[in-house]
Amino acid sequence: MREKVVLSGMRSTGKMHLGNYFGAIKNWVDLQEKYRSYYFIADWHALTTDYDDTTQVAENSLEVLADWLAAGLDPERSVIFLQSFVPEHAELHLLLSMITPLGWLERVPTYKEQIRELKKRDLSTYGFLGYPVLQTADILLYRADFVPVGEDQASHLELSREITRRFNNNYGDVFPEPKALFTPTPRVPGLDGRKMSKSYGNTIDIADSPEVIRAKCQTMFTDPTRVRRSDPGHPETCNLFAFHKLVSPPELRDRVERECRLAQIGCVDDKKLLADRLIAFLEPMRLRREELMADKGELLNILRKGSDRARERASETMRRVRSEMTLDYDYLRADPLEAT
Repeated sequence: MREKVVLSGMRSTGKMHLGNYFGAIKNWVDLQEKYRSYYFIADWHALTTDYDDTTQVAENSLEVLADWLAAGLDPERSVIFLQSFVPEHAELHLLLSMITPLGWLERVPTYKEQIRELKKRDLSTYGFLGYPVLQTADILLYRADFVPVGEDQASHLELSREITRRFNNNYGDVFPEPKALFTPTPRVPGLDGRKMSKSYGNTIDIADSPEVIRAKCQTMFTDPTRVRRSDPGHPETCNLFAFHKLVSPPELRDRVERECRLAQIGCVDDKKLLADRLIAFLEPMRLRREELMADKGELLNILRKGSDRARERASETMRRVRSEMTLDYDYLRADPLEAT
């Protein structure tokens, strides 16, 4: 299995939050022991929604890398790289865009959803509509066998599989059809009960200090049916308990569930208890992250070395693509011996 290739990436939109950790990074750390792993910071993808201000993209990319390393990704066991340091991503994206029907992009479930959610941003651009094509290029460039995704992202990968089939049918079997690797990805709620997302401003970040975590916990939504302190709670619908299930040990989790149902603990006290648990859980990563961010030059070196390794496979892929599409032009050389 170590020879099978796994690939995934994350946009460089700033510090990593708990949703990123439990939804992706924790799984990536495990997968790097089993597969040939490629993980990239998608700085070009960050432009699909934040193209109007690019001043923070470079800094955000280092922030993402520091979070990944603090969470356990190892550049010796995984190829960790920056999307824009591997220009073959742009070349393959261009070629795939030539064969991708417009209707395929318009039916992507998150396309209209994101336009509704992010009303303050002008998303009427090709970059936003066509990001699944760039996403497909990201995957195919490394001839990835598996892409770790949550079930809510399966439709995105299916589009990549359709584009792969269309390319292979037109030009030859260059790419394996990437398969979804469904790994445990619990839904991580935000402070307001919606999915945790930077776009919603409802995150708890790995870099948050204890003081910030306590302040954020005080703003968390709780059981909407529990009006008074004496009312019995319903942990299954409480945002606080969803976090307990992620970061609290089983004995504490069971105690909180029992006391909540019996109205023996109030929401204010539970928020304080949860803040303690979140601080203890994140502290090792936060401290390691501070050490890493103190030497940005070394972080940049890690990205450059990883990107050089990534380009080796990417360049090989593009040679095969150009050959199958008869865009290498070697066959036009006047001297047949020169072509060899």
